[in-house]
Amino acid sequence: MATYKKRGFKPKNKVEEVSIDENSTTAEVFNTLDESASKTEAWVQKNQNFILGAIGVIAIGVLGYLGYNEFIQKPKEATAANELFYPQQYFDQALNSTTAKDSLLTLALNGAEGKYGFLDIIQEYKGTKAANLAKYSAGMTYLNLQQYDEAITQLEDFSSDDAVLGAMAKGGIGDAFSQLNQQNDALDYYERAIAHSDNEYTTPRFLYKAGVLALNLDQKEKALGFFERIKNDYEGAQEANGIDVLIGLAQN
Repeated sequence: MATYKKRGFKPKNKVEEVSIDENSTTAEVFNTLDESASKTEAWVQKNQNFILGAIGVIAIGVLGYLGYNEFIQKPKEATAANELFYPQQYFDQALNSTTAKDSLLTLALNGAEGKYGFLDIIQEYKGTKAANLAKYSAGMTYLNLQQYDEAITQLEDFSSDDAVLGAMAKGGIGDAFSQLNQQNDALDYYERAIAHSDNEYTTPRFLYKAGVLALNLDQKEKALGFFERIKNDYEGAQEANGIDVLIGLAQN
């Protein structure tokens, strides 16, 4: 007979013991638990170096990520943002220039006077927010330089949840496809720009472009939907001027 301490009651002077038949189911359960605990303990002792090593790797990984983010990524982000300031100035000047527009746009792309251009920032600061924004600016620069394939490449690589920038990037791809005479692709991207966000700046702009393009593609019902949305939802927008004429063309 095997004896086991009875749980749930503690006598004042001694532990009450209860007898259990060694061949009983209860005894087998206790024996199994004892054997399992012993095996587990033996396995832990045998593999403790591996376990400690795994814990160490995880801890090093976490600390490494935190250290990388704090001491490498954050300074890299700050440096990249500073570098982006210079080519952006050339780009802004080009948009306001009537004589040296192309040369200023080229400087924005390639840099000057030891300063990075958009393409340098994309290459040198991969993974930063500034590099992502540089893709947008490079795409718009190529669009203004009438280098439409390059514009599409850069704008497709740009990603943003921003209501305006995200829509402008998609609309810019639409403009590039339109200039390449790929009108169905252009219409598709104008619709993506419209769907990206609903705001007073980009939405009527691309509704108008999509409507005119759909009209040219003889998709009058679709064009009518775009024009009526401008009339009903954006009556104060510049694109609403003369919208009734376009609605009339789409209805014929």
